[in-house]
Amino acid sequence: MTLSAADGNAVLKDNFAPWVQDLGLVVEETGELMAVLRLPWSARLAREGGALSGQALMAAADTATVIAVSAARGAYVPMTTVQQSSTFQRPVVDADVIVTARLTKLGRSMAFADVAMTANGSVAAHATTVYVLLDRP
Repeated sequence: MTLSAADGNAVLKDNFAPWVQDLGLVVEETGELMAVLRLPWSARLAREGGALSGQALMAAADTATVIAVSAARGAYVPMTTVQQSSTFQRPVVDADVIVTARLTKLGRSMAFADVAMTANGSVAAHATTVYVLLDRP
């Protein structure tokens, strides 16, 4: 059973560190192998020059992957990142970022995802993530 967006927001609230919650991420959509989160624009997350920091984008991609895995499995289970690779294609200034995580493979102990981060309809960053699932079904 896939989690709803409301369930995904509960996973976010119940299982993430306060500094991740301070990003203001909101789960907008979940599906069988995906999750869509919104990273609201905040000047607090901007670096010198006014663009959203890469660290905030990487944390958003990482978080979106956890929500996608949780949605696919029907519940949150302990998991941890074992690899993340990010590329930044254009700066984000004064715009929310839509973070779409799609699982490319979900096994019994590993999950792989492709994460697109868009702002104003254009790709701002891309990430791939690999997780180890610590609690097998």
